[in-house]
Amino acid sequence: MIGIANFFLRRFDEAAIKMLLAVEQTPAWPWPYRGLAACYAHIGRLADARKIVSQLRTISPVVVPKVTPFRNPEHRELFLSGLRLAAGEAR
Repeated sequence: MIGIANFFLRRFDEAAIKMLLAVEQTPAWPWPYRGLAACYAHIGRLADARKIVSQLRTISPVVVPKVTPFRNPEHRELFLSGLRLAAGEAR
């Protein structure tokens, strides 16, 4: 929760720390991987972002979801644009 709040405030470094903890605590849940990959992509750590996407693919075939729980369109696009960048998708 704190990680995604920091993400939407564009505090990507702080968000990444919280997302990494979430990945460690819930390794079978894909959403923290997605958030962490998006954080890394937005701060220019593309190699790290792609490593997280690779890990995500071991637990879920869906990297960039078609539906997100984020109602705010700006938040949704910020999240998805980072995730697409991490996954190597153009848009």
